[in-house]
Amino acid sequence: MAKTRVVVVDDSALVRSLLTEIINREPDMSCVGAASDPIVAREMIRNLDPDVITLDVEMPRMDGIDFLSRLMRLRPTPVVMVSTLTERGAEVTLKALELGAVDFVAKPKIGVADGLRQLGADITEKIRTAAQARVRKLVTAPSVAPGAAAPRVAVPTASLGRLSTEKIVFIGASTGGTEATKEVLMALPADAPAVVITQHMPPGFTTSYANRLDGLCRISVREARDGERVLPGHAYIAPGGLHLSVERSGANYVARVQDGEPVNRHKPSVEVLFKSAARVVGPNAIGIMLTGMGADGAKAMREMRDAGSYNLCQDEASCVVFGMPREAIAAGAAHEVLPLSQIAPHLLERLRSTAGLSLNRV
Repeated sequence: MAKTRVVVVDDSALVRSLLTEIINREPDMSCVGAASDPIVAREMIRNLDPDVITLDVEMPRMDGIDFLSRLMRLRPTPVVMVSTLTERGAEVTLKALELGAVDFVAKPKIGVADGLRQLGADITEKIRTAAQARVRKLVTAPSVAPGAAAPRVAVPTASLGRLSTEKIVFIGASTGGTEATKEVLMALPADAPAVVITQHMPPGFTTSYANRLDGLCRISVREARDGERVLPGHAYIAPGGLHLSVERSGANYVARVQDGEPVNRHKPSVEVLFKSAARVVGPNAIGIMLTGMGADGAKAMREMRDAGSYNLCQDEASCVVFGMPREAIAAGAAHEVLPLSQIAPHLLERLRSTAGLSLNRV
């Protein structure tokens, strides 16, 4: 089997050396080149034709975002960003995902050498995932600069009218999911039911992600807080490094945000969220499984269906990585398998068809 060919682009000689070492230790991949900046990388990529590129976010001569934008317009290639655990790093990383980067690795601010070595398995797993990802040509680069406030978009979506406040939408996503989730949420009207989301993302990034979505969507979007009521017109994102679930408290639903062991190697885990949907919300739940690697949440989504929920899965052609939806479909969890562009319209159609009703009576 041919090895995955990787080019490393980073202005730090230490990081280039460490990433080369980490990659070359793996039997199924090889670092075929390492560049100190995008200008050097441009020629290297043209000559070596790598399968995957690891790209530092902030570099001299041309920053990673400018380079990524040009790359995805002219020579779309799977890219794993190497980000920093700072607020600025989080903003730039989200911009990179918007431009088409497949995933990112967050390197520590101090103890870089030891930190990267400890992240070796995570880095190589993301490279493997990126090698399988569908990357698309960037037609026009989004105009919002990293760190700038995103303009609130006027989404031409009609009000849903009177809905049962018991209805909750549950979304699970991983690789490619930041942009997929954004597309679904931007299509929802301000009076949409509550949306609860587990997106695989490390600590330090979900606050910026929620703030970015809040500026784009009609519904309010924020990180979930333990014990808060889950309300219509709001979306709640699992904080990085913590599990999110939903519990019943009297007549209300509340968010439960807790530490714990990883489930399916993830924290937050879609399995944890979807199990709570099956247990607590049942037929008033709508489940959505978006792009992502692996099988996290597939079994629990089947439990949701068995409990009476209505479930949608993203189709293979529109996924960056088809793993999680494929496993949910194989588990018999899906009622419909749809292109990403059709998920929000079908969700709204389902909600309108049951407006004013508790789905327990449908």
